Amino acid sequence: MIQGFKEFILKGNVIDLAVAVVIGGAFTAIVNAVVASIINPLVSLFFVADAAGNFGPKITGLYGQEVTFPLGDLITAIISFLAVAVVVYFAFVMPMNHYKARRAAKNPVAEEAAAATESELLAEIRDLLKAQRGA
Repeated sequence: MIQGFKEFILKGNVIDLAVAVVIGGAFTAIVNAVVASIINPLVSLFFVADAAGNFGPKITGLYGQEVTFPLGDLITAIISFLAVAVVVYFAFVMPMNHYKARRAAKNPVAEEAAAATESELLAEIRDLLKAQRGA
């Protein structure tokens, strides 16, 4: 029972998913603070924020209203995703892959017998048909 649980936990998919959820949730606050305090002010140097605090290029609509495309939100989402992905990969996925490679090197899998080729299978079928006709 314990061995089965150990195999389940050590499967890459379970570990990767758990790590991504935990680290993603914890790291989001840090990334959002960096984006809000550094990236957004840098972007706002080039674009003026509207009344809602969104900044980006402004285009006049069909009825004369100004529409702001909120590039700040897009930049925030991209940076957050990349930062979380980098941390998760280098802190957890890469070491787990290294661990799996070391474990596989210690316990090599026996090679399976080579599958029969198409011509061998056809010859086998021919021989079986001959045997059936002769019987």
